[in-house]
Amino acid sequence: MTAKFHTLIPTFTSLDSKFSLYQGDCNALLPQMKESFDVIFADPPYFLSNGGLSIQSGKIVSVNKGEWDRGENIDEIDRFNTEWIANAKIALKPTGSIMISGTYHNIFSLGRALQKLDFKILNIITWQKTNPPPNFSCRYLTHSTEQIIWARKSHKHKHIFNYEILKKLNNDKQMRDVWSFPAIAPWEKTFGKHPTQKPLALLVRLLLMASNDDSIICDPFSGSSTTGIAANLLDRQFVGIERESSFINLSIKRKGELDSKFKDIGSKISDLRLYNNIKKCLGE
Repeated sequence: MTAKFHTLIPTFTSLDSKFSLYQGDCNALLPQMKESFDVIFADPPYFLSNGGLSIQSGKIVSVNKGEWDRGENIDEIDRFNTEWIANAKIALKPTGSIMISGTYHNIFSLGRALQKLDFKILNIITWQKTNPPPNFSCRYLTHSTEQIIWARKSHKHKHIFNYEILKKLNNDKQMRDVWSFPAIAPWEKTFGKHPTQKPLALLVRLLLMASNDDSIICDPFSGSSTTGIAANLLDRQFVGIERESSFINLSIKRKGELDSKFKDIGSKISDLRLYNNIKKCLGE
């Protein structure tokens, strides 16, 4: 199935038609994509750009990421999150679900918005980073986790949950809600990176959990399109929305790299190797 929006023209569509990018504001575009998506993964602004400092690769760096990551106050942040999540709800199919990544800076605002908009929260998944940056100030614990809220659009419609696949990936034990992955590897940033880019392995597991082969995946804050790379590795269709031209161009380069090195990139993701072996055993 291919997602087509009669009033919208994509900025980029791949030759295999499985990877489309729309440049613009998700609040303007999502309402025009009514009930189109099985899954939305979103990594919205964390509003961290406050002039602070951090450490990356042993160097002191600014935490400022750009104007898109600046927040005026908590009321403005709540308004922003409520608006885009309301529009995401319009774009989800009745059986659709949403996964939103955040930290303690914005996760409470995101949770409030989901509850106000009558989503059913299913899980809060904790991504435990195996290689977090050190605590620069030494005044509190090192921040080594991020959270992903998983919620479904409707209280009455069933969502996609591939319980058995996740169980197989976890040595035939129920998958728990704390996952350990390192931050992005050098091979994931061949052409550069987005400042909040997530590891490909994390997105592959999330999409294995909450989507099927014929699912259409959307990321309204697409950035470097890790969501799209994960979706295409799993043969799902992807629609990304991004405001910044530089990240649109980065996404296009990453899709080109995926098409030319598909097997090589897929072999680096342990969950994907296990999933492919499961399918072979089942004769799929």
